[in-house]
Amino acid sequence: MMHILRTIFSRRMLVSFIMGFACGLPLLLTITVLQAWMKEEGVDLTVIGFMSLVGLPYTLKFFWAPVMDRFTLSVLGRRRGWLLIAQIALICSVAGLGLTDPRNIWMIAASAFLVTFFSASQDIVVDAYRREDLADNELGLGSSLYVNGYRVGMLLASGGGLIMADHMPFSMVYMLMAACMLPGVITTLLTPEPAVPAGTPRSLKEAVINPLTEYFSRPGAVWILAFILFYKIGDTMASAMTTPFYLDIGFSKTEIGAIVKLFGFWATIIGSLAGGVLMLRLGINHSLWVFGFLQAVSTAGFALLAHIGHSLPALAAVIAFENLSGGMGTAAYVAFMGSITNRKFTATQYALLSSLMGIPRVLASAPTGYLAKHMGWMSFFIMCTVIAVPGMVLLLKFAEWKKAE
Repeated sequence: MMHILRTIFSRRMLVSFIMGFACGLPLLLTITVLQAWMKEEGVDLTVIGFMSLVGLPYTLKFFWAPVMDRFTLSVLGRRRGWLLIAQIALICSVAGLGLTDPRNIWMIAASAFLVTFFSASQDIVVDAYRREDLADNELGLGSSLYVNGYRVGMLLASGGGLIMADHMPFSMVYMLMAACMLPGVITTLLTPEPAVPAGTPRSLKEAVINPLTEYFSRPGAVWILAFILFYKIGDTMASAMTTPFYLDIGFSKTEIGAIVKLFGFWATIIGSLAGGVLMLRLGINHSLWVFGFLQAVSTAGFALLAHIGHSLPALAAVIAFENLSGGMGTAAYVAFMGSITNRKFTATQYALLSSLMGIPRVLASAPTGYLAKHMGWMSFFIMCTVIAVPGMVLLLKFAEWKKAE
C-alpha cells in the first residue's frame, strides 16, 4: 500500500497531471470558446462550422513528429527543449488569437490554426516525455493522471472561459487563458530530461523510416492497429448521439447540463484515477479486458434508459456509470499506446498511434444520426454495444488473459 501511495504522490505523477492540464487547456479555445465569440459577433453559422478545419494539426501531427525525435534544439535536452519552444509559441498564439477581430475570417482562422499547430506540437512532446519519464509499471497511473489533467484543462477553458466571457471581453479571456499555461512552462523548466536511449535517429531519414520499419517488424503489428481503431468505437458512436437522445426522451437542457456536469465530470475523474490505480495491480493487458467489458455494459445502459424513459435517477445512474467506465477505458487505452512505443522513436510512433485513435471519432460518428433515426434509440444503442465486441476479440491476438504482461 505504501508503495502505491509513494508512486501516486511522486514527482513523475505530478508532472503527468500538470502536462495533461497544459495539453487540455488550448483544445476548446479554438472550438467552444471561439464559436461563442464568433456567434456573439454575428459571424455566419456556416463560417463557424468550417472553422473546425483549423483542428487539422491534431490529426496530422505525425508528419512533423520525426523532426522532434531527430533534433535537439537547446541545452534543456531533446524533449524539454522542444516542449519549452512549443509552450512559449502556444502562449503567444493564444494571446494573439484574443487580439484578433473574429469578423476578420481569414485572420481569425490563421490565428486559430497557429494555436492548434503549437498545441498539437506540445502534445507530441508531452506524449513522448511521459513515455520516457515513466517506468513501464507506472504508465497506467501516469496516463490516468494525464487524462485527468487534460479534462481539468478542458473544463477551465470551456466552462471557465464562457463564464468569464459574461463578465469581461473575450480578448481578456484569451489573455487569462494564455497566462494559465505558465504552470506548464515552469514544470518544463524544473523537471529533469529523460535519458536518451541508444539508437536514436542520427538523420531525418532514420527518424521517418526507422519508427515505421521497427513497428511493422513486430508480430501482430497490424492487429494492434486494428485494435486501436476498434476498441472504443462502440462507446464513441453512442456518445456522439447522447445529447439528442436525452432531449428526445423528454429531459430539459437544464436537467441534462446539471447531471452531466455534476455526475459526468466527477465520474470520469474518479474512473480514470481508479483505472490508473487498478492498472498498478492488474497490469495494462488485463485492464483492457476488464475496462473494455465495463465500457460495453455502460453503452447498453443507454438502451435501458431508452426503455425507462424520462427518469432523473436513471439518467444520473447511466451517466455516472458511462463516464466512470469511460474514464477507466481511456486511461488503459492511452497507457497501452504508450507501452507499445519504442523509446528510440517515441514522438513519431505515439503521434502516429494517437492520430489513428482519432479516426473513429470522426468517421464512425458521421452516420450515427442516420442510424438512430431509422433504427430507434433502443436498437441503436444495442447495436453500439455489439460493435464493441470486435475490439475486445482483437485482444486475443496480442493480450490473452493468461498471457504474461
